[in-house]
Amino acid sequence: HMHLIRLGGSALNQTPLDWDGNRDRIVAAITAAREAGVAVLCLPELCVTGYGCEDAFLATGVPRMAWRMLEEIMPHTAGIAVAVGLPVRFESGLYDAVAFVVNCRVAGIVCKQ
Repeated sequence: HMHLIRLGGSALNQTPLDWDGNRDRIVAAITAAREAGVAVLCLPELCVTGYGCEDAFLATGVPRMAWRMLEEIMPHTAGIAVAVGLPVRFESGLYDAVAFVVNCRVAGIVCKQ
């Protein structure tokens, strides 16, 4: 007996550092994916901050604010797994990363090399 998993991808029109707008577009994509029966949704690279935030990417407040936005997005992931792109500080580095959020919790983080 084979189980099928519906994967989805969403192209978002994110604006660099438009925190509320980017969050709202992510939540809308999650809602649409859930309604379409998607089990795993892949969102774009750095979708929380908006790709191309340039020098702001290196500012200490940007990864902190991105994590805060991720915390606001997480409650919307009930019943779905979502890969969310954001910058993450780890040890002495700053990374372009993806948080894998499953059922309202971060299951793991992978950093781009």
